[in-house]
Amino acid sequence: MKKVSFFRSIHVKFVIIYVLLILVAMQIIGVYFVRQLEETLRTNFQTSIKERVNLLAYNVVEEMERKRTPEDPTLEEEIKKILRDFESADIFEVRVIEGKSRKILGTSDANQEIVGQRTTELRITQSINLGEDSSSIRIDKKGGHRIWVLSTPIKSGNNVIGAIYLEAKIENVFTQMKTINGIFATGTGIALAITAILGILLAQTITRPITDMKKQALAMAKGNFSRKVRVYGQDEIGTLALTFNNLTKKLQEAQAMTEGERRKLSSVLSYMTDGVIATDRKGRVILINEPAAEMLNVSRETVLSQPIISLLGLSDTNTFEDLLEEKDSLILDYSTKKEHYILRANFSVIQKETGFVNGLIAVLHDITDQEKIDAERREFVANVSHELRTPLTTMRSYLEALADGAWKDEEIAPNFLEVTRTETERMIRLVNDLLQLSKMDSTDYRLSKEWVNFVDFFDRIIDRFEMSKEQNVSFQRLLPTHAIFVEIDEDKMTQVLYNIISNALKYSPEGGQVTFSIKEEEEKIVVSISDEGMGIPKENISKIFDRFYRVDKARTRKLGGTGLGLAIAKEMVNVHGGMIWAVSEEGKGTEISFSLPYEQSEEDEWS
Repeated sequence: MKKVSFFRSIHVKFVIIYVLLILVAMQIIGVYFVRQLEETLRTNFQTSIKERVNLLAYNVVEEMERKRTPEDPTLEEEIKKILRDFESADIFEVRVIEGKSRKILGTSDANQEIVGQRTTELRITQSINLGEDSSSIRIDKKGGHRIWVLSTPIKSGNNVIGAIYLEAKIENVFTQMKTINGIFATGTGIALAITAILGILLAQTITRPITDMKKQALAMAKGNFSRKVRVYGQDEIGTLALTFNNLTKKLQEAQAMTEGERRKLSSVLSYMTDGVIATDRKGRVILINEPAAEMLNVSRETVLSQPIISLLGLSDTNTFEDLLEEKDSLILDYSTKKEHYILRANFSVIQKETGFVNGLIAVLHDITDQEKIDAERREFVANVSHELRTPLTTMRSYLEALADGAWKDEEIAPNFLEVTRTETERMIRLVNDLLQLSKMDSTDYRLSKEWVNFVDFFDRIIDRFEMSKEQNVSFQRLLPTHAIFVEIDEDKMTQVLYNIISNALKYSPEGGQVTFSIKEEEEKIVVSISDEGMGIPKENISKIFDRFYRVDKARTRKLGGTGLGLAIAKEMVNVHGGMIWAVSEEGKGTEISFSLPYEQSEEDEWS
């Protein structure tokens, strides 16, 4: 069993839960406390300032309503004197504005030039018009500190006769809050550390018995049932430990009873060569042996609990109930375009004494080779019969005609005899080819190899065909100028080249060209013969080396072919340790190539 990582253990989870609970509680309390404290400090600050502003407003009203003589100081001078007494460390600036004209009567700022000017401050206008306070907090552009801006109306009775505009330093309130937040964060950190330590100690009291039970479970998984879990207390975990010990005892007894049966079944299945699959009453796989898994190319672990009809690929044609009633074998064809693969499945129902169906047993047999041999045998017999019947039928017809008196006709008789002779030669070629293939299929077939300069050897065979050809076909030779020595059976390789070149000439059109080439590659040479004939369809290229296979049967018989030439060439090339293949394009021609083992060092020795 994979070991649980430290950060995934229940011990750590307990500690994390405790710490998170304290953290959440502290955060909730902290947010509420800090928010309320901030609100209180800000309100107290603003209330204190407003009280002072109200006192200022009272003094300003008296000065604005007092009747003045020419000898008395002006209103602006009195306002300036009042504002001088109003100055404090918490206030940036205080302005007094007259109500009707919006003229600034006085300011605590050093810039006294604005006194007497008309203010355009929107906040002052609103407080005068509405008769209400207007305030907000903004950031000072010069120092970057927060400033509380207040505009309050100056009232005389119910009439608004002016306004007081004030800018106060509220940054001190937020500085105090920052200090308080730091103290609270430090307290939270200390509380979390203490909680983590207590959580570790508390978690150990819970995880220790659980860890003990985990060790016991691991021991049970390995087959050790003698170990007991220690009981730490009489709580729920202690009761669980007692139950776990009781379970261990029961499992030990059950294992002893089932082990013998399991060994018997395992012994039977392991020595069977056939595939065996067992299902439950719902058709789900509960057992599959190794041969069956290999036959179906599946993993034994992944197919358990999978429906058997899905595993066998019968979902579209059969149900599980159909398999229960199946008396005969089923043929399972898993063949592809590249490979034939056929299985035979026999089914047996598992029933209890009461007749209740408890499952199904399927036994699989691989019959691919048997089916392939039977198919090849049937095809071979049919092809040989057909190839022999055609010339024999022709000969019988002409011989009957000669027996009926055609032999007396000096013009017809020679033609009939020539046809009879041609068909006889065709049968002789067929029989010889069959004998050649039979020899190659035998286990004692041997080659008489010798080292041959393949370039000269190939050139001589091409000369032979070029001298005896009857068609108007040109030859092109793309052969190396240096010697290439390979170890071959010269007679057998002559037959290979004869069969391939004969086919190229048969299917070459008048005026066409046959090209011969040899290429040197790593550890082999590749010999190619290409024509400009009709070509071969893509779906037929892989079949042209099969026995009796013809792409155009009518034309092949007309040209005298047996359908065995390329099959013989393939067998001979294979026994030489090479490979043969074809490349073709319909309407443009076909190229037959084969390879032969070739070692450069051997050539160097000969040269």
